[in-house]
Amino acid sequence: MSIVTTKMDEKLSVTGQISVVDLAEIAAAGYKSIICNRPDHEEGETQPTSLELEKASHILGINFIYLPIEIGPISLKKIESFNKLLTELPGPILAFCSTGNRTRALYELKKQEKTSENREESVTAAACNWGKSFDIVVIGGGAAGIGVTASLLHRRPALRIAIIESSDKHYYQPAWTLVGGGAFDIAQTVRNMADVIPPKAKWIQTAATGFDPDNNLVNLADGRSIGYRQLIVCPGIRLAWEKIEGLQETLGKNGVTSNYHFDLAPYTWQLTKNLKSGKALFTQPIMPIKCAGGPQKAMYLSSDYWLRHHILDNIEVEFNIADAVLFGIANFVPPLMEYVKRYHAKLAFNSNLVKVDGTNKIAIFDIKDNEGNVTRVEKPFDMLHVVPPQVAPDFISKSPLADAAGFCEVNPKTLQHPRYSNIFSLGDVCSSPNAKTAAAARKQIVIVAENLLAAKEGGELLNIYDGYGACPLTVENGKVILAEFGFGGKLLPTFPLDPTVPSRFAWFLKVHLFPWLYWNGMLKGREWLTRSTGGA
Repeated sequence: MSIVTTKMDEKLSVTGQISVVDLAEIAAAGYKSIICNRPDHEEGETQPTSLELEKASHILGINFIYLPIEIGPISLKKIESFNKLLTELPGPILAFCSTGNRTRALYELKKQEKTSENREESVTAAACNWGKSFDIVVIGGGAAGIGVTASLLHRRPALRIAIIESSDKHYYQPAWTLVGGGAFDIAQTVRNMADVIPPKAKWIQTAATGFDPDNNLVNLADGRSIGYRQLIVCPGIRLAWEKIEGLQETLGKNGVTSNYHFDLAPYTWQLTKNLKSGKALFTQPIMPIKCAGGPQKAMYLSSDYWLRHHILDNIEVEFNIADAVLFGIANFVPPLMEYVKRYHAKLAFNSNLVKVDGTNKIAIFDIKDNEGNVTRVEKPFDMLHVVPPQVAPDFISKSPLADAAGFCEVNPKTLQHPRYSNIFSLGDVCSSPNAKTAAAARKQIVIVAENLLAAKEGGELLNIYDGYGACPLTVENGKVILAEFGFGGKLLPTFPLDPTVPSRFAWFLKVHLFPWLYWNGMLKGREWLTRSTGGA
């Protein structure tokens, strides 16, 4: 088998996270039952849900049981349930969690529970803890986490840095919209995590599940804890697919797609090419979301294809926006409206997708009028591009680090936590009111790296973040409106060009230069085009 398993006894084997595509191999290996010990939504978009795995398992004749195990004390009820499953389920059995460590710990606790004479209310798995062995712990191996680690090690090669990241893949997400528009190869947007982790950093392949900032500890999904002297929080934002009723069951089929998922962006392109007539709906949820222009970029590229192939007159295009404006920076609305008119697209403001009936191809929206009254409306579709609601991960929103909205609280100028001076945050999860884009993280990396080192040495935090974010709006195949702006909507163009004018040069940057800079610059600690206009 290509997945790595550990045999615990004659009946049970353990492995890390499995995917739907692994199930055929698991069935061929003779497994009769699967136990899922990983709670849903720990890893957001990269983690299949238990429901998806269960449906696919049943098709292959495999029993599938969902027994989620959270971090911390494991109740005797959970141990007893696990023990009962091992007794009653047909074997061989494959049990899994994120890395397999949690399941192995549960198995060991099962043996302890059977031989214990004085049982307590709960028991906790023995953990291998690192104590204070790292100077800096970084939560998240995305663009922000890898980039800030590389920048810190470029400045101070002797720093001992650990990166907490459970995924074995790293994605260049800004290109997924291009994939959905047929202008980029999906295979060029993913690399093995092991290949992008800075060589001098320690990769701890598990997920963070909580914080004890008073004792400088991070709790991990496999039962361990890790201490830090300074902490950088950047796990990204979670795509909350489950908040739209019926969506998860129909994603990737029935004409329902999303460029916000690696596996689905190619399906967007497939739907675009195959649609000859009918109704195409595009949605944008309540803010904040990563890449605020992403929802309409999908609409523009699909519409441009239909226009170029002379079938747009047969397709009704509608953009449903949960907000009251097309784009948050007023300067860019007029040129965007020109493209809305070109594609004969209908704009439905204050229209929030709440349910999808994929079988009958009906999307259900809550539409708010000027008085705040909400009406539920059904809209049929032939193609539906969904952008899911997005929230901070639970282990952030429920932690002492969170602000009222659930994001990691920071001073927006220094990106330092206001209550814990040895904690910094950047990327989509931080509370700074900037656009949540990779371009923002690129600038934030320098702010955090320099301010963290200044704080480490007791110095003043002199580097000030100006709120820079960038959204290359792909309004047609071959042209981009390069929207760059900071706090308060201030325009911050990098190049001496009118940023409101669609440009072939900006398309070249988006399709060719920016991906190269990402892999070879941002993730390598090379800080090209990163200086903020802010100052002390």
